[in-house]
Amino acid sequence: MRSIWAGTIAFGMVVIPVKLYAATEQRDVSFRQVHREDGGRIQYRRVCTVDGEEVPYSDVAKGYELPTGDVVVLTDEDLSELPLATTHRIDVLHFAPGGQLDPILANKAYYLEPEPAGVRAYVLFRDALERSGRVAVAKVAIRQREALAALRVRAGVLVLETLLWPDEVRSPDFAFLEEDVDVHSQELKMAASLIDTMTEDFEPSAYHDAYREALEALVQAKIEGNEVVRPPGAITPERPAGGADLTETLRASVEAAKANRNGSGGTGGRRAGSRTGGGRGKESAKEDDGGRKTAATGKRATSTRRKASA
Repeated sequence: MRSIWAGTIAFGMVVIPVKLYAATEQRDVSFRQVHREDGGRIQYRRVCTVDGEEVPYSDVAKGYELPTGDVVVLTDEDLSELPLATTHRIDVLHFAPGGQLDPILANKAYYLEPEPAGVRAYVLFRDALERSGRVAVAKVAIRQREALAALRVRAGVLVLETLLWPDEVRSPDFAFLEEDVDVHSQELKMAASLIDTMTEDFEPSAYHDAYREALEALVQAKIEGNEVVRPPGAITPERPAGGADLTETLRASVEAAKANRNGSGGTGGRRAGSRTGGGRGKESAKEDDGGRKTAATGKRATSTRRKASA
């Protein structure tokens, strides 16, 4: 795993240096939008609705639109001046019984690994928290957004679970809640009996994503049936010995994409730009060059996600 944040757990006078890791991952099959005819990737460009020009990423800012249609533009410099006291600190506010945290508030979970200098304090805090049967309520800022959070213990590791703010949870507003629905006591007893009959321990390993497995099998079948479109200019990867394997095929595709990008030196981006731009001259070429840099960054990020999925 790769850490995405480094900071400290702070409660009272105790400071524990830690690293943060994503504890969960989506195991979806990743797709690209491509041209049905030749398999070419569909590109999206940032175009200003006022002048129709393509905007380089360095000129993109955040805008808050008012009901009047006016826009308040916020730059990176504006946002950097906002106070974030918990930028590199998990600030423990207090401790509470775990049952008081409504599950609907749960947002995203992270593992916390101690730095070498903080192992002893980490283990002490972990054991004390686990024995207490409580959770630590804290504040933390991740990627410039401060969140309420809870610290729990799972499998010997401290888990940071970011929570939604109370005003981010919608109130249920449905007409039937105002109706006087009559439920007979005998019906209630039968429903309770059915629940008792169907009650058993929850074993997560007993469940699996049948749709994803079927989707992976479909992709594998098309690979084995050679139902593959090779876009013009793509480098043919060496096929692994023996039968085709989806994981190995995807890994080989990632390597081929890297080699193709490095070898082409961005030629593909120039061709796409010239087709879209319709020959706008030197000024257009400069703008397209900025767009290619951003597109290349997107490709690297996508290649990394593909490798992680593989």
